[in-house]
Amino acid sequence: MDRRVHTIRRVLANLLANLLACASVLSARCAVSQTQQGATSEPQAVAVTSGVTYELLGTYDHARLNTIVTDELVREKFTDAPPTELLQPRYAVDLYRVTYPSVIPELGNRPTIASGLLAIPRGAGDTLSVVSYQHGTVFSKTAVPSFPEESMETRLVIAQFASRGCVVVAADYFGKGLSTEPDSYLVKNSTQQACLDMLGASGRVLLSMKITPRELFLLGWSQGGWATLVFLEKLEEVGIAVSAAATASAPADVYLAVQRWVNNPQPIDAIYLPGVLALQILAYEHYSAAAGFADHAIRAQYIEACRDLHANRIDWTTFRAKTPALAKDLLRPEFIASGMTGDQGYWHDLQEEHGYRWRSHTPLRCYFGEKDEVVPPAIAKLPEQYHAVLGGGPTRSIAAGAEADHRATFLFSVHDASRWFEALVTEHAARAASTNSAELREHERDPALP
Repeated sequence: MDRRVHTIRRVLANLLANLLACASVLSARCAVSQTQQGATSEPQAVAVTSGVTYELLGTYDHARLNTIVTDELVREKFTDAPPTELLQPRYAVDLYRVTYPSVIPELGNRPTIASGLLAIPRGAGDTLSVVSYQHGTVFSKTAVPSFPEESMETRLVIAQFASRGCVVVAADYFGKGLSTEPDSYLVKNSTQQACLDMLGASGRVLLSMKITPRELFLLGWSQGGWATLVFLEKLEEVGIAVSAAATASAPADVYLAVQRWVNNPQPIDAIYLPGVLALQILAYEHYSAAAGFADHAIRAQYIEACRDLHANRIDWTTFRAKTPALAKDLLRPEFIASGMTGDQGYWHDLQEEHGYRWRSHTPLRCYFGEKDEVVPPAIAKLPEQYHAVLGGGPTRSIAAGAEADHRATFLFSVHDASRWFEALVTEHAARAASTNSAELREHERDPALP
C-alpha cells in the first residue's frame, strides 16, 4: 500500500513538473508574441552614463511592419489607400524608450528629465546611419514617439527608415512622454535642447551596444517640420554635420502662421487650429515666465478649457465642445490688434521662433501640399526662398500634389525622403570606397606612406 502511494505521488509530482514546464514555455511564447506586437509587460530600465537610461519596449517583426504600411494607415485614417511608393521593410526593429537629463534654456537652464524613442534595426550591421525624427502636433501627453502604439506617424517612420537599416531617434519634447514639464509647444530653445540632448543620449546608448553612428539625417512633419528646422539651425551652430534634412508642412515662420490663422481664416482651415493656438499661448506663458499672459490673450469664457488642454486634463474632443470654431474667436480683440505690427511683447518674441532665417549649408527639402489645411504652401516654402537669397545650401520646395492635404503631404514626404536618404547613403559609401581604393593604390606605390 505504501509503495502504491509512493508511486502515485511520484507520478503526480512528475505530472506537476511537466505542467509547470509547459506553462513556462507558454509564458515565454506569449512574451515573444507580445514583443513582436510592439509591447512587453514590464520593461527593465538599463543605465548607461550621465543619467541616461533605456528600456526595451518590444520588437516590430516583418509581419507587423508590413501591416503598418498597409492596413494601419487606413485604420488610423491617414489615407484611403496606402501609397504604392512606400518601401518594403527589410529588418525587424527593436524599440527602446530612452530617458535623459536636459535643461530648459528659457528658465535659466533649469535641469529636467525628458524621454524619446530609439529604434534599431536587427541584423543591419554595427555601423548605421541615423534619422532624427521630429513628431507633429498631438493633443495627448503620450501620442508621441516613445509610446509608438499611440502614434501612427511614428510607426510609419519606423517602418520606412528603421526597418530599412537606419537608426531612428525621436524626442518626445519637454512636456510630452515621461516629461513632467508643461507642454513646450513651438518654444524654440527648449525644442532645440530636447532634440539635441536626445541625440546625445541615443549616441551613448548606441555606444553601449557597440553600434557606431554614421550619416545623420533629419525629418519632421507639421510642428515637427518646424522643430526640424530649428534643430538643424542648432546642429549647424554647434558644428554637428547633417547629411540632409527634410520637412513636411513646416510652419517655418510661426508668427506668420498665427497671423494667418487669426486674421485671414479660410474655409479649408483645420478645425483644431484653436487648440493649436491654445497650446502655443500657454506654452509661451510658462516658458517665458509671463504669469497671467494667457488671461490677457484668451477670452475669459475659454481660458479654463485652454489651460485644461495644455495640462492634458481634457482631450481634444472635450476642448472642441467648449471653444469656438475659429482661432480668432478664441482671443480677445485687443490682443489681436496688438499683433498687427508684430513689434512688441508676445508678437515680437513669436517672430524670433522662426525656423529659416539663417544661412544654412545643409541640403534641405521642404514638402508642401496645395490643400494643406494647417500650413499654407507659402509658409512651408519660405526656407527655399530665404536660403537662395543668402546663398545657403541647396534647398528645394517640393509639392506633394495639387490635392495633398496635411496628412497626404506627410505620407508623400516619408516615401520621397526615404529614397533620398538611401540614395545619399549609397553615394557616400561609393565615395568612401573610391577614396579608400585611391589611398590603397597610392600606398602600394609608396609603402612608406602611413
